[in-house]
Amino acid sequence: MDSDLIDRIYECSVVPELWPSVLDELAEMTEARGGLLFSARKVLCWTASGSIRDVFEDYVNDGWFLRCPRRPCLMSQAQPSFFVEQDFWSEDQIEVDPIYRDFFRPRGLGWSAGTGLQVPTGDSIIFSVERTLERGPFEAEDVAALNELRPHLARSALVSARLGLQRAQGATEALSGLRLPALLLNEAGAVIEANPWMETLSEQVKFGAGNRLVLADKAAQDQLAAALKAINTQPGAERCTFPLRDELGKATMVLHLIPIRRSAHDIFGQSFALLLVTPVSSERTPAANLLRSLFDLTPAEARVAQGVAGGKTLEDLAVAGDVSINTVRNQLRRVLEKTGCTRQAELAALLASVAVGAAP
Repeated sequence: MDSDLIDRIYECSVVPELWPSVLDELAEMTEARGGLLFSARKVLCWTASGSIRDVFEDYVNDGWFLRCPRRPCLMSQAQPSFFVEQDFWSEDQIEVDPIYRDFFRPRGLGWSAGTGLQVPTGDSIIFSVERTLERGPFEAEDVAALNELRPHLARSALVSARLGLQRAQGATEALSGLRLPALLLNEAGAVIEANPWMETLSEQVKFGAGNRLVLADKAAQDQLAAALKAINTQPGAERCTFPLRDELGKATMVLHLIPIRRSAHDIFGQSFALLLVTPVSSERTPAANLLRSLFDLTPAEARVAQGVAGGKTLEDLAVAGDVSINTVRNQLRRVLEKTGCTRQAELAALLASVAVGAAP
């Protein structure tokens, strides 16, 4: 995995004017014409590669965005993955769809790979890369390459979305603009600055000796320490999203550790990482989407996680997925690692606490 690209993805979190260059690179690696980032909470914000900006200005300003079938299809998917047109429609259906027939194809476009992220904060985020009609649909290997980067894109874009794709003038303004509990950490895990929303978590998040961050959930504390260490030693491979459980073992929040990279230091000084806290559940969106999208589960791992939550055996999952039992065991092992669980029963309890079995 390209660690330099990952650094630049995280740089974009608080320097959103750099997103177009990262979107350009996503497009280049998949032989696409350009890339897009849409975010919406109360208002729509978006940015794009310069090569397709004019096209998508028309797409937004002329009302095509609201009529496009891609957005609801992407946002309805619980699997943490990029999707292509063929995942939703036949070629005949694409040919007669007004968005493709009257907007994309006359402009030389018509193939995309996109992913949606909807979280309980109310933020809806979409990434897509747009390929020319002449080049043809995205291949499976291109989707796989995008999926490797998806967890990093999701974490970084969540920060950008909270800030309205606007660059903050300093650390205090950035932390306040997030309007969620957040703080800055140094490499040793000591708190440099926290925003007022952190005070609401005083029972589960405390500041100890030397202003070190102390989490009431020991498993989360261990995962945070491992993630801080891995940011430098295993860039791109670290697990930077994990649950924070209450005294009953129920996951109530999710911690997102966002590395501070490159010119992001102009805003956050010499801070090492930003820790952002989001709720687990909300009336706005099922917690199933949150768990699968933000815990870096692959589609196959998400299927195993949901099966465990539903009481299925590993043998059942192997048959349903047409894979070997060893494959399912390996997928389960990775799910346990990513969710901070040590046993299958503990995983089932965690998934039940966030209603993974609920239909999206």
